[in-house]
Amino acid sequence: MLPIAFAPNYAHPLPAGHRFPMLKYELLPVQLLREGTAAETDFFVATPPAEADILLVHEAGYYQRLRLGQLTRQEERATGFPWSAALFEREITILGGTIAAARLALTHGVAFNIAGGTHHAFRDRGEGFCLLNDQAAAAAWLLAHVPAVKKVLIVDLDVHQGNGTAAIFRHEPRVFTFSMHGARNYPARKEISDLDLPLPDGTDDALYLKLLGETLPRLLDEVQPDFVFYLAGVDVLATDKLGHLALTRAGCQQRDELVLGSCHRHRLPVVVCMGGGYSERIIDIVEAHANTYRVAAGLFS
Repeated sequence: MLPIAFAPNYAHPLPAGHRFPMLKYELLPVQLLREGTAAETDFFVATPPAEADILLVHEAGYYQRLRLGQLTRQEERATGFPWSAALFEREITILGGTIAAARLALTHGVAFNIAGGTHHAFRDRGEGFCLLNDQAAAAAWLLAHVPAVKKVLIVDLDVHQGNGTAAIFRHEPRVFTFSMHGARNYPARKEISDLDLPLPDGTDDALYLKLLGETLPRLLDEVQPDFVFYLAGVDVLATDKLGHLALTRAGCQQRDELVLGSCHRHRLPVVVCMGGGYSERIIDIVEAHANTYRVAAGLFS
């Protein structure tokens, strides 16, 4: 089984011309089913978690203002999404999907959320298409409810630094945050992760894979995690409009093989969230994301 969290409201309607590619949340499940990488029984419907689970990593005041649509215009602009009750439901559903995936990964070794990876959300605010931090909430949930999980490693390979995640866990020694990202990319003001690996514009497959291959095994040895969250953003592609790196689709797949293969060899449960991807052609986004599932299916099934 390849457990995959999904819900119809992941594909939320946005104003015409909006640059966020919501269509990928409709197309990716169809592609995985059509090619046989996943079966209908692999998908489960994500549902909102208990409010207490969200408040493990978010301030109650911010959460309530978000729920009631009381963000200031400046706060709303920072998120990149126009607020609506439906948007709020989408965000809490995605977060619930990642918590549920974490539960399932403990049994199956790996689990996915078709969406998620909302790493720009801080305790008290949202930024960059991220309103609530799903991987942070799921990591906190594991630490609070699963005694066997005493140390969590977050491997954030989205092209943008996981600034919200780094800030949330700044004083939490049980969570190690690793972000490998474009040095000159968003956000302009970076937070301090436990390990940041900033990359120059134009970084290609060879350099990227060399650096990751040198870093990840060392981290697994030093951190000794009981659980891994992997943010598999495909905005590292050369085709990405916002990424400024130069990975090929094959290089992106090799990245997935390196991360998921390491987790499999170390028998570490891993949850994968899809993160960003802003290539001009939607097929480039969907195919790169689908490769992540293909790699996992080959390793864990």
